[in-house]
Amino acid sequence: MNDLSRMKLLINLAKADGLVADKEKNYLINIGRANGIYPDEIYPLFTQNHEVLVPENLSDDQKFDLMLSLIKLMKLDERMYREEINFCGQVATRLGYNKQVMFELLARVRSGGMEATEMDSLKEVIQNFLKKKS
Repeated sequence: MNDLSRMKLLINLAKADGLVADKEKNYLINIGRANGIYPDEIYPLFTQNHEVLVPENLSDDQKFDLMLSLIKLMKLDERMYREEINFCGQVATRLGYNKQVMFELLARVRSGGMEATEMDSLKEVIQNFLKKKS
């Protein structure tokens, strides 16, 4: 998944409740900057509609990072809307997770920083929610 596709996915989540809060915009701008996408490239994305594309060839680590970004963004405004939860559930399913992964992530992820040991532990737990390929 390229960085721009990831940004569009995150922006879709931010727009799911009908309003992109300033905290969410700032969070997304910072993610963009960290990935070499300039704010002037991101601002127009807030006014556009984007198809929800979730690539199938992501590694388990990439899937985890994407889910973590979605959950942190959702928790940022301290309100969780049904539309946001449904959107994240759909993305989780497309990534190959059992939908129950959402509840585990919501319970364990803080919108602020997390220590490396917490992240490793969370990654291990979340791995159990990946559907087994037959």
